[in-house]
Amino acid sequence: MEKAIIGKKLGMTQVFDEKGNVVPVTVVEAGPCPVVFLKTRENDGYEAVQLGFGDIRVKKVTKPLAGHFAKQGVAPKRTLKEFALSGVQVGDILKADVFTAGDKVDVAGTSKGKGYAGAIKRWNFSRLKETHGSGPVARHQGSLGACSTPSRVYKGKKLPGHLGHERVTVQNLTVVQADADNNLLAIKGAIPGPKGGIVLITSAVKAAAKAS
Repeated sequence: MEKAIIGKKLGMTQVFDEKGNVVPVTVVEAGPCPVVFLKTRENDGYEAVQLGFGDIRVKKVTKPLAGHFAKQGVAPKRTLKEFALSGVQVGDILKADVFTAGDKVDVAGTSKGKGYAGAIKRWNFSRLKETHGSGPVARHQGSLGACSTPSRVYKGKKLPGHLGHERVTVQNLTVVQADADNNLLAIKGAIPGPKGGIVLITSAVKAAAKAS
């Protein structure tokens, strides 16, 4: 069964399993996420469930969104995301207990933005030699263009530029603990993004395919 929830990354810590082993975990504030809207194939061309997360003052919501929330009878939410879920209705609230310890999940988020970065940091290029006339360019990338034909750098070459702040999905992570009372999930390992970043937690696609 497909499961999903929206959460906020709180940070990393460690817990101990039943054998006394240390398990590094990321703590996520998962939900509560009300079902705001149901999209249907007849009206929208596809089926999806729209979940909301995070309270927001009404005056900070645009008029179209305010009308959308009012029509569905749901309090305004800061974040709206769509998932392929079934068996839910508008107004239902999903909490952290949709997942249980041992579940395999995929976590998607926006990675930390690191600004402008050189080719070594951005693409793991090797540095140049620091002797025999290479000059003060040991951390520059080498020649990337062709010779006299076509006398230019091909599109798609790896160059310095903006690093990070892109959507990243980490697959097949394990839920270690689920605390519905405090809306917390402890997920083994690291997940994308900074503290306070929004993450989408769904049932692991590859784990389901392997099981079938």
